[in-house]
Amino acid sequence: MSYLRLGLCVGGVYSMFLLWAIAQERLSVPFQHIDGTSSEKFNSPLFMGTCQSFLSALAALLYIYLRRKPGQTLHQILGLFDAPKTTTPNGAANGNASINGSANGHAKANGHTHTPHENKRDTRFDTRSLLLRYLQCAVLITSAAPFGFAALSYITYPAMVLGKSCKLVPVMIMNVLLYHRKFARHKYLVVAMVTLGITLFMGFGKEKPGKAKPGRGSAGAGQEGPSAYAQLIGITYLLINLLIDGATNSTQDEIFARYKVTGQQMMFWINVFCTALSAAISVLPLPYVPVLHPAASGTELGAALAFVRTHPSVVGPLAQFALTGALGQLFIFETLQHFGSLTLVTITLTRKLFTMLLSVVVYNHKLTPGQWLGAAVVFAGISVEAWVKRRDVHAKRVIQEKEKARIKAL
Repeated sequence: MSYLRLGLCVGGVYSMFLLWAIAQERLSVPFQHIDGTSSEKFNSPLFMGTCQSFLSALAALLYIYLRRKPGQTLHQILGLFDAPKTTTPNGAANGNASINGSANGHAKANGHTHTPHENKRDTRFDTRSLLLRYLQCAVLITSAAPFGFAALSYITYPAMVLGKSCKLVPVMIMNVLLYHRKFARHKYLVVAMVTLGITLFMGFGKEKPGKAKPGRGSAGAGQEGPSAYAQLIGITYLLINLLIDGATNSTQDEIFARYKVTGQQMMFWINVFCTALSAAISVLPLPYVPVLHPAASGTELGAALAFVRTHPSVVGPLAQFALTGALGQLFIFETLQHFGSLTLVTITLTRKLFTMLLSVVVYNHKLTPGQWLGAAVVFAGISVEAWVKRRDVHAKRVIQEKEKARIKAL
């Protein structure tokens, strides 16, 4: 049964996100006007995000409702707490055990110690603090998405996929520069390989970004590649996207550590807040803001709907982008819940490799031998990281099994 579930998860992640990637790249290139005289790009990333987050929230809600246990309240189904919890004299939270141990005796920030007679609200089990964490994730996700979409105007989609595979690099560099932290030797090797690979890929690139399907696109394979300045802008946007993604992942880890919620519950609430936030911004008459609000005048929602009316061919890729993104998230959280993060990392790593290859085939990208070498170096470096992690986890499991056997023998 577990192998069948794993096969379904792998197949779901691959199929949904490969189709999602095709739709995302198609949305980044010009669409033909209804009168057939011109073509324009779809510049409404917030509208794209609103469509996807709405369907994702709906998919998560249906999932957790169908998988609910008998007798569960609505609050429990949605991962909320039925009542505020307070710390009792023994330091434990009423109605729920503390995750991080007793609060009794811990020093406070103002210098005095928590006494057994004090009753203080424990925010680790507080619905309001949990929802604020979800809102924080939503703000980060809503801010990150436009930068990733804008990067496609300056770098090719295969280059972006390659860059998105390297979240470890900016995180590790910032830790070393800002906090002087040290890492295992293999991590420095991984960063060096990834950096070398990306440098080779970008340096040997000759294709312009924003290329569409043959016969429908802007740039041809034989045209001169993007300038160094354009590539720098694209890489900068991509780095901003990766850094914000890293902050999002850290916040999600904090939620899992502090609160007893499932992945699907987190998916539901984050996407609810993303939908509300992006929809609110889309209807506000904001001025032109590069990347974040590219609409020249009026609201982004108005600009997006006007574009859909005059470019009806955008409807198909937009629906594909939203639907496959929503279903793909369900498979990701299902994999994370039943098989752990290492299995998920392996699946997503190979998925990104196939995404890049599929983009090359579907949109007829022309990669030079130097770019293929750069891609190989990047994925080899990431594979080293995944292999070391798997080896370390396996070693820990062996030690735990031996310890259990020793205790049972006693």
